[in-house]
Amino acid sequence: MPEAVPAAPSGDRIDRVRLSLVFLPLSVAASDAKAPTGRQQPLNEVAFLFAEVGTIDGHRGLGFSYAKRAGGPALYAHAKEIAPQLLGEDPNDTGRIWEKLAWAGASTGRGGLAAQAIASIDIALWDLKARRAGLPLAKLLGTYRDTIRCYTGLSASPLPEIVDHAQRALASGVGGIKLRLTQPDPSADLERLRVLRERLGDGVPLMLDANQLWDRPTAHRMGRVLERFNLVWLEEPLDANDTAGHAALAGALDTPIATGEMLTSVAEHAHLIDAGASDVVQPDAPRVGGITPFLRIAALADHKGLSLAPNFAMEIHLHLAAAYPRASWVEHVDWLEPLFNERIEVRGGRVLVPDRPGLGITVSPKAIAWTTDHIEFTETA
Repeated sequence: MPEAVPAAPSGDRIDRVRLSLVFLPLSVAASDAKAPTGRQQPLNEVAFLFAEVGTIDGHRGLGFSYAKRAGGPALYAHAKEIAPQLLGEDPNDTGRIWEKLAWAGASTGRGGLAAQAIASIDIALWDLKARRAGLPLAKLLGTYRDTIRCYTGLSASPLPEIVDHAQRALASGVGGIKLRLTQPDPSADLERLRVLRERLGDGVPLMLDANQLWDRPTAHRMGRVLERFNLVWLEEPLDANDTAGHAALAGALDTPIATGEMLTSVAEHAHLIDAGASDVVQPDAPRVGGITPFLRIAALADHKGLSLAPNFAMEIHLHLAAAYPRASWVEHVDWLEPLFNERIEVRGGRVLVPDRPGLGITVSPKAIAWTTDHIEFTETA
């Protein structure tokens, strides 16, 4: 067998990396059923780790990852430790760079916080590639579509407010509505879902997010009751790590099971997919370590013929969903809009892939104002 020969360098190299810790305040605190049960507190802000990567040829890339409720400073601290490893590297070598950064922090593992810190850098490198090519990231990856179905999640109460929010979202161009459980008693949310289906009609795509609240018997009982609502999917009915339970549920119900947003590695997603535990795979690029591992997960899902619905961060995920061969959705979340100068267009139930190079986003003055710390590493002569 011939010996592998390293690829010739492109001539370009990374000469600077800037990291920023940004706290995005939410105008309205976000909450779901995990708050009334005491498992979590309402969400008032989201921490973002931004990475900006530059090269000697003048190319630039922007990426980000995030943490809710806790973990933002930890992401920033880990990224600061590994970022100097980038200096002098060829920015084209995304896969090899990912492995190098993973090994630099190997004692913290290859998932969780370590992967999420790498994600901001990996996403910045892919943004750089696409910007250099003068292409949207979706086009660089190879699009199957220029628009992607989108839904928005609702968890507000009382019920009239839920219906009003859903109707306004649909009128604005969103294509589907996901109801999040807000009460420990599932019967209360079942009534809300019944009224929502009645008011919106049978033609509107509806999803239900159980927020990992149910045990296995409850999930099976509720799953059977929910069949009549013709849901697009039932999301996270069980603990995110209960692969066997999700597999049994997926095999027992006609309603598709969606899960995976809480997983933080390719290995965890591979286990989920191999077990038949999800009909709709929900990887989150910032959580799994960036675009490089996300593409590996997408390949596994495509091989099994599964639908794709990436979680959160639609600014990144719309490009990845557009490049996925099979049916896909993205979650329309407008929380991140203040962070960027650009806006994503939604029309006719679908989000449009922007024609701007790379991710098509630049950091806004507000994001700069919300920056609590930053550091820059540069290549010494």
